[in-house]
Amino acid sequence: MADAEHPVPGAAAAVPGTKRSQAKAARRAELIAAAARQMASRGFSGVRLEDIGAEVGVSGPAMYRHFSSKTDLLDQMLLDISERLHAGGEGVVEAGGEPGDVLRRLVDFHIDMLVTKPDLIVVQGRDMSSMTPDTNRRVRSLQRRYVERWVDVLLAASGESLSREQARVRVHAGFGLLNSSPRLPAYPTDQLGPLLAGMALAALYADPPD
Repeated sequence: MADAEHPVPGAAAAVPGTKRSQAKAARRAELIAAAARQMASRGFSGVRLEDIGAEVGVSGPAMYRHFSSKTDLLDQMLLDISERLHAGGEGVVEAGGEPGDVLRRLVDFHIDMLVTKPDLIVVQGRDMSSMTPDTNRRVRSLQRRYVERWVDVLLAASGESLSREQARVRVHAGFGLLNSSPRLPAYPTDQLGPLLAGMALAALYADPPD
């Protein structure tokens, strides 16, 4: 997991600005978090902008100061998490190290994102079809580039014993395992990360059956 030596790459840094712009950014983050919670629970179609605003004390009309529609909110939400994942993966790889160590840090980074943004991960996996076509394409492009970074590292860590297609299947299977974590039975948080990391690495390195 992330620590002082290996902080989570892609974490948002403090952005300077006026108090008004900072307050607007903080409120926007509140609204996105509330939207993620509600959409993860009830689905995109089961949530209204007014419901999201009510959770954080924003009136229905005031919501349109931040988002032009519920679809615009979903677009911004999923584009943001996809950009964070892509930037974080790039940061892990660019930090360098032995391929096996880099792969372990990629797994830890992804788990940190799951732990801190579980609702966003659920919405991303289920409601992408409700996005606008242009943003959907941008999100899928970011996701593909994120996957291919993992594939590059897995190939290097495996000593090129896998084909690129085999490595890609393993990476997608690993994501399936990790991204299921928000739906798992209750489990101690401090133990879940190491358990998921061990399972994901075992899947990535698994020998095929005879």
